[in-house]
Amino acid sequence: MAELDKIVESLSKLSVLEAAELVKMLEEKWGVSAAAPVAVAAVGAGPAAPAEEVEEKTEFDVIIKSAGPKKIEVIKVIRQLTSLGLVEAKNLAETADGKVLEAVGKDVANDAKAKLEAAGAEVALA
Repeated sequence: MAELDKIVESLSKLSVLEAAELVKMLEEKWGVSAAAPVAVAAVGAGPAAPAEEVEEKTEFDVIIKSAGPKKIEVIKVIRQLTSLGLVEAKNLAETADGKVLEAVGKDVANDAKAKLEAAGAEVALA
């Protein structure tokens, strides 16, 4: 046990960045992920865990609700995000509930939403 106490004491002195690097090194060396046991423990710790796990949504549609006051800026962003021409992008910007992107990943959808909102559009993810 004295050896384990020494290891615990050494690990306690690590900075957050050093601890994160240690985790990466151990994951690579042992071929495991430190996140998996935490997720399992969190699900089992709930007072009434559901019998079936809820699957996280992986594909999203980026839907424009309104182009807002800066329609030209929104059209430019739509053209950057898609391969649409000027007329098609203008029509999409003017169409309520028009799908700018379909079945894209979470990161891509959030990035597109942020860009469109920065241009003044009202956007939803579905």
